[in-house]
Amino acid sequence: MVERVLQRRRWHQFVFLAAGVYNIAWGLYAAFDPQWLFRFAEMPVAVHPQIFACLGMVVGLYGVLYLEVARRPERGWLIAAVGLTGKVLGPIGLAGLLVSGEWPPATLVLCLTNDFIWWVPFGLYLWDAWPWFREDVRSA
Repeated sequence: MVERVLQRRRWHQFVFLAAGVYNIAWGLYAAFDPQWLFRFAEMPVAVHPQIFACLGMVVGLYGVLYLEVARRPERGWLIAAVGLTGKVLGPIGLAGLLVSGEWPPATLVLCLTNDFIWWVPFGLYLWDAWPWFREDVRSA
């Protein structure tokens, strides 16, 4: 019997290890300094910085999930699909804020580092891991 191996398995493990470490670090920084984006974009500081700190907690928890995808890439399709969905919806929401003029263009830094750079590697992973996900769903 030939054991199948996820295509580009090592690459996907590296990507999700990097995504996990990045998200945990970003989440911790946002939780400890929830005003950083407002200072960086020269916006008035947030009245309720706890909301941004909470966002940091959520991003950090995504990082823990990405580490699980790195550990077992054959079983991470759903986690990665949810992650990529957030990485697409986040920029759509920010685009609305930019178009309305509520937030300045400098806030695009959020999407550059948290979203855009992950689209291709997450998408490639989803493509490669789809057969494993289909098998898991059929056997459930």
